[in-house]
Amino acid sequence: MASIPLTTSFPLLRLHSSSNLTPTSSLRYSIPAISKRTKRCRFSPSPILSTSHYNLSNTKLNRTFSTVKASAAGASVTPSQSPSPSPPWQGAAIKPLLASIATGVILWFVPVPDGVTRNAWQLLAIFLGTIVGIITQPLPLGAVAILGLGVSVLTKTLTFAAAFSGFSDPIPWLIALAFFFAKGFIKTGLGNRVAYQFVSLFGSSSLGLGYSLVFSEALLAPAIPSVSARAGGIFLPLVKSLCVACGSNVGDGTEHRLGSWLMLTCFQTSVISSAMFLTAMAANPLCATLTLNSINQTIGWLDWAKAAIVPGLLSLVLVPLILYVIYPPTLKSSPDAPKLAREKLQKMGPMTKNEKIMTATLFLTVGLWVFGGFLNIDAVTSAILGLAVLLVTGVVTWKECLGEGVAWDTLTWFAALIAMAGYLNKYGLISWFSQTVVKFVGGLGLSWQLSFGILVLLYFYSHYFFASGAAHIGAMFTAFLSVASALGTPPFFGAIVLSFLSNLMGGLTHYGIGSAPVFYGANYVPLAKWWGYGFIISIVNIVIWLGVGGIWWKAIGLW
Repeated sequence: MASIPLTTSFPLLRLHSSSNLTPTSSLRYSIPAISKRTKRCRFSPSPILSTSHYNLSNTKLNRTFSTVKASAAGASVTPSQSPSPSPPWQGAAIKPLLASIATGVILWFVPVPDGVTRNAWQLLAIFLGTIVGIITQPLPLGAVAILGLGVSVLTKTLTFAAAFSGFSDPIPWLIALAFFFAKGFIKTGLGNRVAYQFVSLFGSSSLGLGYSLVFSEALLAPAIPSVSARAGGIFLPLVKSLCVACGSNVGDGTEHRLGSWLMLTCFQTSVISSAMFLTAMAANPLCATLTLNSINQTIGWLDWAKAAIVPGLLSLVLVPLILYVIYPPTLKSSPDAPKLAREKLQKMGPMTKNEKIMTATLFLTVGLWVFGGFLNIDAVTSAILGLAVLLVTGVVTWKECLGEGVAWDTLTWFAALIAMAGYLNKYGLISWFSQTVVKFVGGLGLSWQLSFGILVLLYFYSHYFFASGAAHIGAMFTAFLSVASALGTPPFFGAIVLSFLSNLMGGLTHYGIGSAPVFYGANYVPLAKWWGYGFIISIVNIVIWLGVGGIWWKAIGLW
């Protein structure tokens, strides 16, 4: 039998509740065709209902009825009564926020020591409160940093221009630009192509894959005098691509498959490679300049490399292995990975136009990082030029750059810390701290070796208060070198050891050196573990560089 469409008009039915509705027309329901042949009812009720058909008294009629009850007198309609759930709390986590505030308030009201200005002490209180907030994270890191800057301006501790002066520093912008490069590297597929090449050659072992990245970065270190550009701009996109290619992603519980270990390993070894060459980190020439000004001795490129080569290579070998033991990836062996990677490369086919543009841009930017000194072009200018090429060619769009929230968040909190740390130095707090250390160590009457060991530890771990290696060097290098020399340490030996440590101490925190924010910002390693393993590796590095390194330096006649 054919389907018979049926449309029925019912007189308005009296509502079950006492809604006092007065009918003025009929209520129509359109009932779709019912087919006996198919014995199915494709029922989609579409009531034709308008409040203009009714005179409403003391009741508002819902547009949609949830239940229609039939009775002898007619049908009753009951409106939905389910209460809307209260929205979740979107503000700060209260306990971490209180811990941050308490830290700042307590220190604020501690009596100011002799030799320290009130402004410097207040800024220290705000700075430490902000650091606690960054560690406990009551809000995202950028929000915590903005609150810290806001308090410093509100209390007149810093002017607005001073508080936001860090945003004119090139390092935070270089870090943000590294994120944008990473976007292009991954978006074009070039990152996957390079990643599959690495996997095809070294992918049968996670440890072998890690070592291939570590020593590749170390080979580039003497030619690229910016750890931010080298580790963040070149290797971070590659590491991200490798993690994704091996099924280790952020936010889905697979971080520990490979990404957590690989990110931490590549970051910690980036500070080691920076310590191995005079031209591997932007602040290293500053150490050489301050050494010349303080003790009238020159640290040459070959002097630096010769002294660093043995402890440096040992650290590059041992640190990945130690992290592999104490923070292991769950993916340790994948014998089928090289074959799979080769198959993926075959499916990808030849390089696309955007991949070629991305490759050419990368070579252009790296070339300017290497040879920019001869052309008077700094690292951040080179990165801006590279990004301009990507934007003009459409490889990366500005909308995509704006969508890189981690980049802008990192730019915000890193610039804020640079500003506060810089003004701690300008207000004289760092000089006071250095002089206090000098008096303390000098009064112990120890041998120069023990005195120098204490100075080294104080110099190294005071980096928790700095968001820049250059700022730390500028504030404390000369003072500590002068004290060490006065206490009997061979001046050149003291200078070169402090120079090495000025790089290694960058591994302590997620803000201590230019490569730290970008690797931490990949979100594979939680903040507490980043700091915890950073401290452990700092001990490993100190033992290697002062222990084995000390023997090597004795052999080559540095002391």
